[in-house]
Amino acid sequence: MDGPNRRLFRPPLVEPREPGNRERRSNNQHPQKNKKGIPAEQTNAENFYYVKQMQARTPMVIVLHDGETIEGTIEWYDKGSLKIHRDGQPNLLLYKPSIKYMYKAEG
Repeated sequence: MDGPNRRLFRPPLVEPREPGNRERRSNNQHPQKNKKGIPAEQTNAENFYYVKQMQARTPMVIVLHDGETIEGTIEWYDKGSLKIHRDGQPNLLLYKPSIKYMYKAEG
């Protein structure tokens, strides 16, 4: 014996709006399209750069805020400092806030 056809009824997930309280928007302006996402807290670009230079043992020139330049290779790094290996001179531990900029040494 076949029972009657039954239709599954699911309530809507969003509550219906009242017709009088409808927000007016043009067709081109959807609120989600204009919003930008929150930028990532950390992009890891700095870490990627350090690892790349460490693996290649790239000679670097590091310019400090006081104008002093230091030449060497990056041996390791952490959140706040870089260890610079220098041939024929003592190695240095530089705090990142003291670095103005750095670039690859020509050679």
